[in-house]
Amino acid sequence: MPRSKRAKVVHLSKTQKKGKELSQRLYANIQECIPQYPYIYVFSVHNMRNNYLKDVRAQLADSRLFFGKTKVMAVALGLTSSTEPYPNTSLLTPHLHGTIGLIFSPRPPPSLLTYFASFAPASYARAGTPASRTFTIPAGELYSRAGEIPVEEDVPLAASVEPNLRKLGVPTRLVKGRVVLDGRGEEGFVVCREGEVLGSGQSALLKTFGIAMAEFSVKVEAYWDRETGRVEVLGDGVKKQVVGIGMEVDEERGQSE
Repeated sequence: MPRSKRAKVVHLSKTQKKGKELSQRLYANIQECIPQYPYIYVFSVHNMRNNYLKDVRAQLADSRLFFGKTKVMAVALGLTSSTEPYPNTSLLTPHLHGTIGLIFSPRPPPSLLTYFASFAPASYARAGTPASRTFTIPAGELYSRAGEIPVEEDVPLAASVEPNLRKLGVPTRLVKGRVVLDGRGEEGFVVCREGEVLGSGQSALLKTFGIAMAEFSVKVEAYWDRETGRVEVLGDGVKKQVVGIGMEVDEERGQSE
């Protein structure tokens, strides 16, 4: 009887790993971009959201953005002066740690810095994020925005949401099809207080009522100018011009963020 194809054994030793291939492609793409663009920017992302990062890619269509393994990006730029493909590109590698990416761009620093300063869309805070303010669900009948906008501009909270609110610890009940906060007098229910680290339940409640406490932002940590071969470090509001290993010149106070 012929063996069923469904029972075919595939040895793991014969499967192809894509990790090495992706790293090699990232390395090759970065080295290919270095001579094509006059500026290389090292940027960090705060409150990472993939949809907003896609917006950045779309709005910087004249540039190339890489967001991959930092070790691979560091090797591509050069770990030392002897391995760097262009003068002083290795001076960018100390900044490649954490949630970091590279932008190869024809845009000069003032243009790119102005763009990122103006691009800071609000997003829902995730668990582990400190609350930016105190949020309280007001007593009485609950509305979709929980008092964040005038009642006449809001709509009553859907009855279907009430069971989930109780699961998240909010004392609610249905009264004639309306969701009501139960037994809280005029105090209401405090979801979070300013500075408190949010838990998963708190972040879910904030999202339910449309409260965005996080802000997606991109910060340029340093950049390399191909024409001069210099690296500018912009961390902590201080701009430093790095021209070689262990050498920093033209230190000046940058603009506050």
